[in-house]
Amino acid sequence: MRTEETTTSERTAAEARHDFAVLLGEFRRTAVLVPEDPHGALWSAEHGGVRWICAFSNEETLARFAHAQAEPGREWTYHTVLGARLLDVLVPKLAALGTPAGVALDAGSADGALFPPVEGIVPDAAVVDLGGSER
Repeated sequence: MRTEETTTSERTAAEARHDFAVLLGEFRRTAVLVPEDPHGALWSAEHGGVRWICAFSNEETLARFAHAQAEPGREWTYHTVLGARLLDVLVPKLAALGTPAGVALDAGSADGALFPPVEGIVPDAAVVDLGGSER
């Protein structure tokens, strides 16, 4: 027997999947800012066994992130990269080196989003089973 609560819960889950699909589509079509680390590589951080490439939607958000890093006097260099290129080219390159990777958009902000290395977000060659179940 279906209850109103189950129906609402299912609708909410469907809405969340739809909202994420819209966000992913916008990210793929948008140029984002990817800072360099002090060694000239793309800024990334490891968390939960995944290397997260840090990308920012605008200079203001990147500036807040840079300020939070507390590296006075450091000049921040960044690249402008299409979101699709990060997901379709850079993430698989890291995966080919044995490093699961995803993209963290606007890290440290209230509007941040994660694009993990899972089916439907990155190419199949870069997909990692983060949940321990088989695909």
